[in-house]
Amino acid sequence: MAGNEFRVGLLGCGTVGGAFAELLNERAEEIERFNGRRPVLAGVLTRSQGSFEEILEGSDLVVEVMGGLEPAREYLLRAMQAGKDVVTANKQLLSQHGEELYETARERDVRLRFEAAVGGVVPVVRTLEESLSATPIERIHGIVNGTTNYILTEMSGGASYAEALADAQQSGYAEADPSDDVSGRDAAAKMAILARLAFGTPVHLDEVRFEGIEHIQSDDLQYARELDLGLKLVGTAERRQGGLSVSVYPTFLYSGHPLAAISGSFNAVTVESETITEITLSGPGAGGRQTASAVLGDVVSVMTGGARPPAPPLALPLIEDVESAFYLHLDVADRPGVLATVTQVLGEQQVSIKSVVQRGMGEHARLVMVTHPVLESALRAAVERLAGFDFVRSDPRTIRVIEEEFM
Repeated sequence: MAGNEFRVGLLGCGTVGGAFAELLNERAEEIERFNGRRPVLAGVLTRSQGSFEEILEGSDLVVEVMGGLEPAREYLLRAMQAGKDVVTANKQLLSQHGEELYETARERDVRLRFEAAVGGVVPVVRTLEESLSATPIERIHGIVNGTTNYILTEMSGGASYAEALADAQQSGYAEADPSDDVSGRDAAAKMAILARLAFGTPVHLDEVRFEGIEHIQSDDLQYARELDLGLKLVGTAERRQGGLSVSVYPTFLYSGHPLAAISGSFNAVTVESETITEITLSGPGAGGRQTASAVLGDVVSVMTGGARPPAPPLALPLIEDVESAFYLHLDVADRPGVLATVTQVLGEQQVSIKSVVQRGMGEHARLVMVTHPVLESALRAAVERLAGFDFVRSDPRTIRVIEEEFM
């Protein structure tokens, strides 16, 4: 039996690591049936037990689910330098030290797999690496954070942000400290990874423009429904102006967009290309057993010889100022000439209005508009000028809008 064993070293045994160890044991017989080798745990490293050196020596493959940057980075580099294939679920590590890891994998001709780092059980990494490896991708839109998607789903039903966050924490979808999720940083790390996979260009987490959902108001969703819009935290990586734009923002979608129907803690990624038009992958985005299932899938892929080391990087410039449609919310005093002044200021920056809703009268009126696509810098200049007028009662709010729909 020992000759048929495929020895897996496990670094970290928390929620995901513990679930992975259970799944590995449960599925070992089935994996051996079609693979010819039986995966077994060669050792487990935690803060209080195990030796990395012994695990490295006794493993065919090393799985890292300990999280954090160090010593995870050191351990993965040492494993690959020793000729070991590795699997990780560490999105922060990949988004900040990915090129170092990719380069080491290429130099040592070993596999670096990381399906669980992006999108939970959604197989977007394997799809990009294998099924779409020869497809010229133009754009990726992703709902890649289950916590924020759950919160925004609850808010669309009438809950406030505070109520929805509390419910997410009570239901186990949000951590006690949800800052990485609600700020957009978690999604930004995942989009950096997806951008590197889809476009071959190194993208560091610090180069991804991101914004969270903390400022979203319930009335934004109320007005959006009147305009046939739904709100999601969307990560985007796309070719623009001969370069690459990568960002994460709260974004309104029309009902015909494939991401519009993704609710609760589910994740989804839409890949667009002229050759395939559009495909969407979706599934649960969080949970220890779900993430562990993606990790185990990577282990099996390595055992069957799938996916070679990452390709060398390309050099697409990163573009920041890109066009988008926008939702614009203005609290104003309803006086003669106010609407004319607003439209004049917008027009001076080439901001064209697609639709408008006005509510209220007197000193507490509201103008809610959706613009046609415009450069972010132009809209920002218009909003900054509008904020200076005495008839504007609070800071204007803007939210991006994706106009594309696939029916």
